[in-house]
Parts: sequence; C-alpha cells; structure tokens
Amino acid sequence: MTNDMPILRSSSAGPVNGSGLSWPLLVAAGAFLLFLTRQELLNDPDTYWHIATGRWIYEHLAIPTTDPFSNSMLGAPWTAHEWLSELVYFSAYAAGGWTAVVAVAAAAFAAALAILTRYLLRHVEAIYALFFVVMAATLALPHLLARPHTLAAPLLVFWGVVLLRAREESRAPSRWLALLLALWANLHGGFPIALLLAAAFACEAILAATDTTARWCAARQWGSFMLAALLASLLTPHGLDGLLFASNVHKMDFTLDTIAEWRSPDFHELQWLEVWLMVTAAAVLTRGLRLPAVRLILILGLLHFALRHVRHCELLGLMGPLIIAEPFAAQWFVSSSKEQQSAMLDRLFASLAGPASKPATSVVLGILAVPGLAAIRIDHLHPSPESTPASALRAIQEAFPENPTKQPGRVLNSYDFGGYLIFAGVSPYIDGRADLYGDAFVRQYVRTVQLEDPELLPQLLASQRIGWTLLKPGEPAIGVLDHLPGWRRFHVDKTAVVHVREATETMTEHHRD
Repeated sequence: MTNDMPILRSSSAGPVNGSGLSWPLLVAAGAFLLFLTRQELLNDPDTYWHIATGRWIYEHLAIPTTDPFSNSMLGAPWTAHEWLSELVYFSAYAAGGWTAVVAVAAAAFAAALAILTRYLLRHVEAIYALFFVVMAATLALPHLLARPHTLAAPLLVFWGVVLLRAREESRAPSRWLALLLALWANLHGGFPIALLLAAAFACEAILAATDTTARWCAARQWGSFMLAALLASLLTPHGLDGLLFASNVHKMDFTLDTIAEWRSPDFHELQWLEVWLMVTAAAVLTRGLRLPAVRLILILGLLHFALRHVRHCELLGLMGPLIIAEPFAAQWFVSSSKEQQSAMLDRLFASLAGPASKPATSVVLGILAVPGLAAIRIDHLHPSPESTPASALRAIQEAFPENPTKQPGRVLNSYDFGGYLIFAGVSPYIDGRADLYGDAFVRQYVRTVQLEDPELLPQLLASQRIGWTLLKPGEPAIGVLDHLPGWRRFHVDKTAVVHVREATETMTEHHRD
C-alpha cells in the first residue's frame, strides 16, 4: 500500500465547531455513562479471584509465584501474569466498592472507543466512523467484564493506531513506543497479539517497497522496532513464561471446549457477529470493496479467532475497523464527489470531527466525575446474588463457628464458584485459573462431577479428604451425594447445593431454604 491512495480526511472538512467538543470526547463520555450502570460487568466469577490476587499482592508486597489459594494445588507453580490489573481492580474495590471496579473498567473501554473514533475520523466521515465504533462496541459487549482484558483494551487500540500511522507515513514506529508493551504485558496475557500485528505490518511495509534498497531499509527499521517490542514484552516478573502463556493456554483443548467464553459462538440465537458479517458481505457484494493482501489475511485471521472463541469477538471489533479504514476510505467514495458526500452528512456530524479543545475536555471530564463519584459513593452495583453461592457459604460458616476455618474441612466446588470462594477466604478445589490446574486436572474434574465414571467421585472425596461440597443445582454429582453413605444434604437454594460429611457435622439442625 502506498501513500498516494486517495484518503478522505473528514477532520479537515465541514463547518467550524465553536463548542470545542469532538466525537471522540462524546463517544468516551457516552460509553462511560452507559457502562457505569451495567451490573453485567460483574457477572463473571473470575473477577472475584482477580481482586483477591490484588489483595494478596498488596498485603504481601510481592507477586505470587506459587498458588496461595486452592486446596488442591496449594504451592504449585503459578504465573500471575495479570498482576498489575489485579492490583488496579483491588485498589478500586478497596477505595469504592464494586461500583468503583465497574467505573475503572468502563473508563478503560470508553478510552478504547475514543482512540478508535479519533483514528477513524482521519479517514472517513463522522457518520461512518460512528458506525464502525458501534460495530466495535456491540462485538465487544458480550465479553465486556471487569477483568484484565478490559483494562488492556485502550492499549490494543492505541497499538494498532501506532502501527497504522507508521504505515501511512512509510516508516516504522519509534522504538520508544515499544515500551508500551511492558505495560501491556503486566496488565493482560493477550499482549502477544501486539507482536503478531507488528509482524504483519512489517511484512506489508516490505512488500510495498518499490525496490530492493527500500525493502532492506523497511526490513531494518521494522526489525529494529519489533526487537525493541519483544524485549519490552519480557519486562515482567515472569519473563519468557509470560510471553509463552498465551500459546500454552491454547494447547489446553479440553479446557477450552469446557469454558463458555472459549467456545465458538452459538448461532442458534442471533449474534452481533452474525449481524456484522451480513452487513460486511452486503458492502462487499454491492460496492466491491477490496483489501490489500496482508490486511485481508489479518481480517480473516481475526475472524477465525472470533468464530473459534467467543471472547475474541472483541478483538475483531476493535481491530477490524482500524485495519480496513484506509482501504475503505479509498474505495467507498470513489464514485462520489466530495461535495456529494458532504451533502449527505449532517453538518453537526462534520463539525464535531476535529479535535476537542482543552477547555471542553476539562468540562466534560468534570461533568463525568459527578455521576462517577456519586455512583461510587452509593455503591449501587454488586455482583448478582444468583451468580454467587453467598447464602450457602454463610450457612456453612454459621454452622461451624468454632472451627478455625468456619467450614467442615476441604470443599469440592463447582468450577464457577471457585473465584467467589477465594474472594471469601475459602480455599476452593478448582477455580477460573485453568492455566494453574492444567488440561489433565480439568478433564478429571469434569469426568468426576459429571459422573462419566461413577467410581471417581467417591475416590476423590476420600483421597482429597473432602469435608463438604458446594455444587450448582442439576450437577450429576449431587444425586450420588444424596445417597452416598456418610454424606447428607445440608443446604439448598437456587444457586447452590451443599452436602457435608456426617462425621464432621456438628450442627443440631438442618439448614434448608
């Protein structure tokens, strides 16, 4: 791709904006206010153990290298690769409760959308830029959670902009910008995607060079940048292990098939991914949009990830518009004059395409601080009670007040309950840190609780000295526990079913809801 491609830059056209506002600023403000009220950002059990890990780091002034939480893998090597995000979320929780956790996640995603909007406005009219932003937001929405990947979202978008701006100017990015990966690598384990994107655009730069000399120059410049990025990505407490984390996780085939966010999208119900695929197909079929080879490969690769794992839809949503923006601008308007395009757009849209003024930015941020601080003070957001076994755990702890752990020995729990147990100070048998447990452990656990082999459950209860179980209603293991000698049902509610070993039971009455 060369720089002589026609590019529509809306930021230089349109009526003058006297308010000082801009679309990126308004997008960020709107997104923050919208997501600040979304309790759904807390509906993930992993949020609990991320905050608990941040609490552990704060209390010990160290980053754990072995498992400090579970009863099955205690002391086993563990890569706490997202320690910085966990410290951020714990700090937010300690300062302002669950609403502050949501506010931090909402602010990070709002910043990602603002960065995306600003770059898109360099190439397309405001109405199209906002269309792409809506596409990005809706694709990311199902996996928009108060977890480390949300804090890394603005870094992902900014990294993409850095690479694309460098390509537009026929140069490599500054090596100093590679230090951004040092921050990213300590926030979220998905940072290797940055290296893959850099490699792709390096290939594009080399292929676009006009002669051998230019190709060697591009190879040297981009190679130097990629080396700096690789070295920066190793600036974590885990070094090479942190870099290899993503590839190791993707080798856990059974585990990835078991965890919902690692499964393929279920197209039996309408998905935003399906909607945008149809819209894109319509655009290609009606206008004949084409992409350069490297960018086509990138889009197809991102689409492959999104179709394979639900959690990667956000990657397609945030990076896809960046990758296609310049070719889209060069081809979509090829048959229309600039005057015709301007006539099609509302003047307000065009007037807000330029950068926001400093006073306007200060005013908007000040206004946003009011509902943000008010929401944190009220702390109106909390994880859904239906998603946590709080009542069941409270019943157990009330029944065993004299026990140092306030529970009758070790627990065997449902996978989704592990994060809450860690947060509550109870050592789970398993939790969302699948990388710690490994594929073989998860497979054996699933075979046990799903009764694929009826002998496995009694064997596990005996070998692991399990004193009580905390399982989701409907799990096959519950029926066996109801009739297993030495065990009895102790507590039932809509969220959890508890069984205790009779030898350890000291309560005088049953706790049933």
